[in-house]
Amino acid sequence: MPERVRTVFDDEDNAITVSKASPSNTEAEGKEAQLPSESPRSKRKESEVDAKDDGLNKQKSKKNKKRKVEGGSAGVKGEMNGVVDANADAEKAALRAKKAKKKHAARKEGEEEVKPKDSGKPPLHHRNNNTTATTATTTKPKHGSTRNHTYGPLREKAQALYQLRKNLPIFPHADEIRGHLRRNDVMLLIGETGSGKSTQIPQFLVTEKWCRPVKAMISETAEGGAVEKVKEVQVGGCIAITQPRRVAAISLARRVADEMGTPLGNSSPASRVGYSVRFDTSTSPSTQVKFLTEGMLLQEMLHDPWLTKYSAIVVDEVHERGINVDQVLGFLRNMVSGKLEGRGGVPLKVVVMSATVDMETLTGFFQEGLQSRRAIEGATEVSKAAESPSEDKKEEQGIAACHIKGRQFPVKVIYSPEPVHDFIDAALKVIFNIHYKEPLPGDILVFLTGQETVEALENLVNEYAVGMDPALPKIQVLPLFAALPQAAQQRVFLPAPPRTRKIILATNIAETSVTVSGVRHVVDCGKAKVKQFRSRLDLDETNTPEILRCDLSQALLNMKARGVDDIMGFPFLTRPPREALEKALLQLLSIDALEETGKISSVGKHIAKLPLTPTLGRVLLAASEFGTDCLLDVIDIISCLSVENIFLNTTSEEKKEEAEVARRDLYRREGDHLTMMATVQAYAAENTDRKAWAERHLVSHRAMQSVMDVRKQLTAQCRQAKLLPNDTRGSPTTNSSSSPMFILKSFLRGFATNTARLVPDGSYRTVVGNQTVAIHPSSVLFGKKVEAILYNEFVFTNRSYARGVSAVQMDWVGEALSG
Repeated sequence: MPERVRTVFDDEDNAITVSKASPSNTEAEGKEAQLPSESPRSKRKESEVDAKDDGLNKQKSKKNKKRKVEGGSAGVKGEMNGVVDANADAEKAALRAKKAKKKHAARKEGEEEVKPKDSGKPPLHHRNNNTTATTATTTKPKHGSTRNHTYGPLREKAQALYQLRKNLPIFPHADEIRGHLRRNDVMLLIGETGSGKSTQIPQFLVTEKWCRPVKAMISETAEGGAVEKVKEVQVGGCIAITQPRRVAAISLARRVADEMGTPLGNSSPASRVGYSVRFDTSTSPSTQVKFLTEGMLLQEMLHDPWLTKYSAIVVDEVHERGINVDQVLGFLRNMVSGKLEGRGGVPLKVVVMSATVDMETLTGFFQEGLQSRRAIEGATEVSKAAESPSEDKKEEQGIAACHIKGRQFPVKVIYSPEPVHDFIDAALKVIFNIHYKEPLPGDILVFLTGQETVEALENLVNEYAVGMDPALPKIQVLPLFAALPQAAQQRVFLPAPPRTRKIILATNIAETSVTVSGVRHVVDCGKAKVKQFRSRLDLDETNTPEILRCDLSQALLNMKARGVDDIMGFPFLTRPPREALEKALLQLLSIDALEETGKISSVGKHIAKLPLTPTLGRVLLAASEFGTDCLLDVIDIISCLSVENIFLNTTSEEKKEEAEVARRDLYRREGDHLTMMATVQAYAAENTDRKAWAERHLVSHRAMQSVMDVRKQLTAQCRQAKLLPNDTRGSPTTNSSSSPMFILKSFLRGFATNTARLVPDGSYRTVVGNQTVAIHPSSVLFGKKVEAILYNEFVFTNRSYARGVSAVQMDWVGEALSG
C-alpha cells in the first residue's frame, strides 16, 4: 500500500515531511520523530491540509496529479503504477514546500517559537527534519497571533545564540533542574559566576506545566477575619527573577529576550520578556519572564502580597546579602511554609541562586519553615537525623539542592608585586601596559570604588590616549555605574568598532549578573565602598550582611506595610541586633510613619508606596502640604539626591577657583538643597545645548540626564498618588515662586534628627547625640557660620562630616522634633 506523504510547517515555517503509513510500515521503520506536544494551531493547519487533499482527490485527473498543490500547507502526490520510495517522495515534497513558503510571507513571521520537550533537546528549528512522524504540532501563542514581519531577525539571532547557550556549564543540567522543581517547591542552586544560571534558569522553567496560569478560588476576608466573598482569579503564568541592581535586571532581560527570539518589554504587546526597576518598568500583557530588582518585588507585594501573577520567584545573587534580599527571603519562606490560601492553594516555586553562599545556612532556613508547616498540618515530628539531611531527605522535605561546577574558560590571576598606594594611577599604568602588549581582540574591564574614581580614571585614560602611537589600535573608554543613564549603560554591551579596544571602567555593579562579551582582561583595584550605619566600628574581613551594618528604617517600614506587626518574630536569614531594630522603629515614629501602638500610620502607608527612603518620602508628603510649587521644587531636589553627584569633582586649588566662578549664578546662600534646585531648573530651562551648558558650569551632563529621568518619574508618581493635580507643569523651566522656608521646613519633617547647632567654640554639635560634626568641604556653606544646619548624611573619614547641608533656624528644628 503506497504511503501518503504530506508536508506541514512548524512555527518557524520550516517544512516538516509527514508520512501516514500503515502500522506495519511504521513498525518496520523502527522509529518516529518526536515532536513537541500538539497545539490548536497545528491541528488547524493539518485539518486545512486534509480538506484540500480531499477536494483534490475528488477532482482527480492526470493534470492535477502532476501539479503541485498550492494550499501553502501540504503537497499530495499519488503513484498508482508501482511502489515508490517514500523517502524520495518526501524530499520532493520538501522542495515544493519551500516554493510554497514564499506565498505565505504575510504569516511567516511572528509565530511563537516551538518549545522543546523536557529532554533538553534544542528547539524544533535546530533539529533534523528529514525523519517521518505521524503528527506535527506547535505551541499556540498565549495572547493570540503574534505575527509580525519584524520578528524574523529576532528568531535568526535566537538560533545563533542557541549554539552559545549549549556551551554554558549549566545547560546540561536542564533536565535535572526541571525534575527538582516538579518534585519540590524550593530549590537551592549554587553556580559559579559565568555558569549561565541567571539567563538559563527562567528559560528552562517557562515551558513547564506548573508555570501555566490556572484558575483558583480565593476568599476575601474582612478585618475581623470573616469571609466577605469568594472570587475566581488567575494565578501564575510568569516567572520573576530578582537582581540586586538595575543595570543587571535590564541587561539580563535584553539578553534573555534575544535568546528567546522575542521583543523586549513594552516594545510589543506580544513580548514575552520584560523588566521592572526603580523609575522604569517595561512589560507587556504577554510577559512570561520578568527581571526586576528586589525592591520592586517588595513594592509589588504591597498590592499583591501573595504574588498571584507568578508561578515561580527566582532570587539571584543571594551571596551579596543586601537588606532587600533578606526581606524577600523572609517573605518567601513565610509564603511557602503557609497554606497558600491567598493563592487559592496554587504552589509558588522558589529558586534561590548564589555563587558562594553557605548552602547549609539556606537549607536550614527553609527547612525550619517547612517543618513548622507540617507541624501545623498535624504531620509527625521530623527526627533529629533530619537536621543534617542527605540529598534524598532534602527532596522529601520539599527542598532540592543543585551544584553547577565549572567555568567557560580558565582564569589566570596576576597580583601586583608591590603594595599600591594610588590605585587610580596604578590602574592607568596596567591599562596601557595591556594595550601595548596584548593583541586584539581583548577588551579590558576595570573595577573601581565609585562614580568619582570612575570619572577620574576616565579623564586620565582619555588624556593619555591622545598622545598614543597612531599605529596602535584605538581606545574606547566606557564608564559603568548605577547613576549613569540607561542608554549610556547599554553602550558597554555593544561590540567595539573595528580595530578598537573597549576599556570599561565600572563599579561593583558589573561584578555579578552582568556579562560583557569580549572582555579578556580584568583589572581590580582591590577596594570597595561599604555602607556602614555604625561608622566607628572596624570592618570585618568577610562581607558582612547589610542588615547588620545599615539603617533598618526602610526595611521595617516595608515589613509593616505588608502586615508584619511582630518584627521580632520575622524570619530573618541573619537576625539583626535588637538595638538596631529599636533604633529604626524610633526613626519611623519620629517621621509619623508609625502610630504609638507600633502599627503603620496613614502617613506611613503613603510613604511605603513611594520609591524613596522613608525620610525622603516624608519630605515629599510634607512639601505637598505647602502647595504645588513647593512640592515641585522638592521633587527637583530629591531627584538630585537620587544620583551620586551632579557637580564635577575639583581636586586642585585652581580647579576649585574655576568652579567657584562657573557656578556662581547657581549657588544659593541657604545651602546645598536650594543650590541643587537652582541647578536642575537652570538645566531644564536650557533649550539649545544642555551639554555645553553643563560644561560651562562644571556640572556632570550624564548625572543631569539621570536627574531629569528621575524628576519625570517622580512627578508622574505624585500625580498618581493625587499629590499633584494633572494640570501642573510637568517640566518646569523657571525658578518656582515657592518660599525657601517652606522647602527647608519640608526637609526638616524628614531629617529633624539630622540637625546640628552652632556652639560657642565655633563648631557644630548634633541636636540628637551631641556629637561634634564639621561641614563637608564640598558644601556651599563650607567655612560659614550659621545658627543651625540640616544635613542629608553623616560621613566619617578622618573626622565626622555633615554632607548635603542647608542653613535652618533652631525654632524650625524644635517644631519638627515636636511634630
